[in-house]
Amino acid sequence: MKTTMAVAALLLTAMTVGATEKRLDSPDGRMAVTVSDDGGRLVYQVSRGGKVFLDKSPLGLKLNFDDLTQGLTVKDCKVGTVSDEYTLKTIKQGHVSYEATEGVFQVEKDGRHAMDVIFRVSNRDVAFRYQLYPKKGRGGETLVAVVESEASGFRLPDGTTTFLCPQSKPMGGFARTAPSYETGYSLDDAMGKNGWGEGYTFPCLFKVGSAATPAQPAGWLLISETGTDGGYVGCRLLNEGGASYRIGFPQQGEMNGVGSVTPAVSLPSATPWRTITCGETLENVVETTVPWDLVQPKYKASKDYTYGKGSWSWIIGMDSSCNFDEQKRYIDFSAQMGYRSVLIDAFWDRQIGYERMAELARYGREKGVGIFLWYNSNGRWNDAPQTPIGKMDKSAVRRHEMAWMQKNGILGIKVDFFGGDKQAMMQIYEDILTDANDFGIQVIFHGCTLPRGWERMFPNYVASEAVLASENLHFGQGACDAEARNGCTHTFIRNTVGSMDFGGSALNKRYSADNQHGTTRRTTDVYALATAVLFQSSVQHFALAPNNLTDAPSWAVDFMKQVPTTWDEVQFIDGYPGQYAIIARRCGTTWYVAGINATDQPLRRTLTLPMLNAGSARLYMADKMADVKIGKKQQVKIDMPTGGGFVIVQ
Repeated sequence: MKTTMAVAALLLTAMTVGATEKRLDSPDGRMAVTVSDDGGRLVYQVSRGGKVFLDKSPLGLKLNFDDLTQGLTVKDCKVGTVSDEYTLKTIKQGHVSYEATEGVFQVEKDGRHAMDVIFRVSNRDVAFRYQLYPKKGRGGETLVAVVESEASGFRLPDGTTTFLCPQSKPMGGFARTAPSYETGYSLDDAMGKNGWGEGYTFPCLFKVGSAATPAQPAGWLLISETGTDGGYVGCRLLNEGGASYRIGFPQQGEMNGVGSVTPAVSLPSATPWRTITCGETLENVVETTVPWDLVQPKYKASKDYTYGKGSWSWIIGMDSSCNFDEQKRYIDFSAQMGYRSVLIDAFWDRQIGYERMAELARYGREKGVGIFLWYNSNGRWNDAPQTPIGKMDKSAVRRHEMAWMQKNGILGIKVDFFGGDKQAMMQIYEDILTDANDFGIQVIFHGCTLPRGWERMFPNYVASEAVLASENLHFGQGACDAEARNGCTHTFIRNTVGSMDFGGSALNKRYSADNQHGTTRRTTDVYALATAVLFQSSVQHFALAPNNLTDAPSWAVDFMKQVPTTWDEVQFIDGYPGQYAIIARRCGTTWYVAGINATDQPLRRTLTLPMLNAGSARLYMADKMADVKIGKKQQVKIDMPTGGGFVIVQ
């Protein structure tokens, strides 16, 4: 990363006696942040195109030895540019060029340099964090601190509506595993609410109204965070009444009450980044790379990790399918599909055993198919009984298990049932990832927190669930009835900030091994194909089954054989959260344009698609495949039924 800084203390404009204000502009001049210290309190404001997206909002935090929310003065500000280029196979954009204006605000309290507030303003994002310093006193220098709270706030303009996911109360849900970021979204709701009383999980989407003209929305704003590891806590968004929201720390009851809700840090220390993405449409939200722009790898990859598609018996067959014969059948199925892997879920240690699992791994290698294995994270924080258990929470046991995996060529692990964002739990995530890299093992998390820049921070990290994923389609008809609505939500919120392990794209009509019983899928086959493009994760274990080779349309199966899981580019086309979603992804020179419809009426559009060339393309629509001609105007007419979709491939 390249940084160019200049001292800009003289550019601080005196507003009143003892108060200063400084404006930072994005490289293209459309985004702006204004920071001031009026009355000894730090506030900032975010605007885009001259419209306020965040009104004056508080900054600061409280340490166990100092209150850095009041009595503050901005002494000077170093302003410069930050640029970076990086390549990642595991996110929405293969190659990223990042440029931002950076302002480092030196903040004093009682005459000492207490902290820096660092802002970065790019063409679509604003981010800030705190750099904390030791404090000298009569007893020596304070080199450690507890961050008791953050004042970091977000005040939305009048007329704003919300698209938010309530945070669960701790130790609830299945086997007391909550919170695990698996609750539904409230869409187009009013401000002033606080979820179920515990705030909201990141990311948080807002349709922003202009303070001057509330009836005319200024655009969209997404709030989240990135760069969180074992050195801090995972945070949530709390409403403080009306249009005011602020950063909240975890709940005391998480992890069965074990551990502190406040992070302990050594000084000097930097907090994670708070991120704000703004746009007139959802384009910037869908295309943002800010979760990865602000972080760096924490270690080198121990091998050249590869990615791809896989199969997964559990979503259709549940626990009983995790037996030797069925997993051998799924290995054969993956080989027939040209897939890289199978995911073998809970109870494999009891129902298959370690020796026969090694045999399955050898059989898979002969077929060109690797294995991902499910593990329970649990040691002492919930009641989830699924096995293998007690293998991931202790370093010596974990590393012994991973050495066995490495010996037998296991590709990766799916670790489940975390439930909590305390610093102790964030350290567990980091420890699992770090140890797994030593043994060349990729990691997927389920029943877990939101990833926060982890694809770049941890080279062997693949994806997290942190969403109402496909298992719910098996568990209840209500989830099937709401599948399209949820799909049109995840595309614009959850999946914009991190890889999402959804495990979907089912071609069974019913969620059962015989395709005759269980919950009924309400969406079309083309919807299933479209979500394989809309839902981004570099490793996809789809909800397909061996019977689909004979009972599903051949064109749908062929598509699922060919669809990529790694992408070079993403473009927003059209959509509205919970109603419909249309985006385009590029892999190499091939574009996939995909859409789904959750409205109660067919959705008909004439789309202008400048990424396509005049000529022939494949169109999947109305549950069939056909060739379509792209004219010189690069327009295509699409027609999506309720619960349906389309895909164009060129």
